[in-house]
Amino acid sequence: MKRTRRHQQGYVFKKGSAWYLRYYDRVANTSGDVEHKQKCRKLVDAVGRFRTKQAARELAEEFLKPFNDGRWTAESTITVDVFVEKFYLPYVAEQKRVSTYKGYLHLWSRHLKSRTSIALRDFRTIEGENLMRDIARTENLNRTSLAHIKSFLSGAFRYARRQGVLSSENPMRDVVIPKARAANETCAYSLEDILQMIVVVPEPAATVIAAAAFTGARRGEIRGMLWENYEGRQMRITQSVFGRHVDEPKTAKSKAPVPVIAPLAKFLDRHRERCGNPETGLIFRTVTGTSMDLAQLARFVIRPALKGTRLKWQGWHAFRRGLATNLYRLGVPDKTIQAILRHANLSTTMNAYVKSVPADATAAMKALEELCNHGVDRDAAVM
Repeated sequence: MKRTRRHQQGYVFKKGSAWYLRYYDRVANTSGDVEHKQKCRKLVDAVGRFRTKQAARELAEEFLKPFNDGRWTAESTITVDVFVEKFYLPYVAEQKRVSTYKGYLHLWSRHLKSRTSIALRDFRTIEGENLMRDIARTENLNRTSLAHIKSFLSGAFRYARRQGVLSSENPMRDVVIPKARAANETCAYSLEDILQMIVVVPEPAATVIAAAAFTGARRGEIRGMLWENYEGRQMRITQSVFGRHVDEPKTAKSKAPVPVIAPLAKFLDRHRERCGNPETGLIFRTVTGTSMDLAQLARFVIRPALKGTRLKWQGWHAFRRGLATNLYRLGVPDKTIQAILRHANLSTTMNAYVKSVPADATAAMKALEELCNHGVDRDAAVM
């Protein structure tokens, strides 16, 4: 859309006891078409130093400055909610992973959509502060969730700036996240928990758990594991499955091969035999050949199997944190743990994945060393 701009002085006039400004604004409607509209706004009460028209004219010039120097475009009159739904979210859907898009869509629909019917150019840092305080006051969210909401909105305004819709600073940049409860502590499975879980859970769930616990792969990566990528001593991660969508792994480093220890290799080899010794295709698939839904597997198979035991289901990512923590307790170098988990940054590995565990876990970690060294099978591991 070609933008044209002309300098305008506006028309300052007095009505009653106040000064007003009549001016023209180029406004974009919901379809993106630009309309030229005349508007009128109150400048100031005609009191004190603003008794004269010249003083009111100075205020008018200050107000019109963003129009005349091009900082306020017609597109910047689009409301935040319209811009996000018509432009930003489609961009995210096209450029980001499906899981990222779904997460953004949830944040938008649940917390922001009904609160952002304000023009992009009118949304200032104070509006961002008030918005975040309102969300914190009315919804029981922790600081991490509030940080995600701020990040989402900040990304929308960055996109508006990149598209030339806004030329002002990102209004969310200096917004302070309001006081809120701390996020719940994340969990990591100990080796003892993993070994007991493998015993009480039936196949093929036990093999899926072993793959999660001993590779540290993400849930989508486990769903996307392929027989042609399994080479006995390592597993190449080439895809990630979210719902019915197949994506590349999360980052470039995520494509690195994952070592396969001997106990896991035994699980996978037995699983392959039960599946008819396939050479290609999904490792964990349904009877119809689709990728196994691990959320449903946890709900209908794993959780019921854990009832009556001391074990509590903590989610698939607890196996990934567990691997990091277990390796750390074994004395594995930090950089090696980072490489195994395929993180881009070492700080992510050490700060978010290595968890504090009781001192007596050292004995359990020694059991992992024995499992790896002797290649015992499942039954021997339980004894």
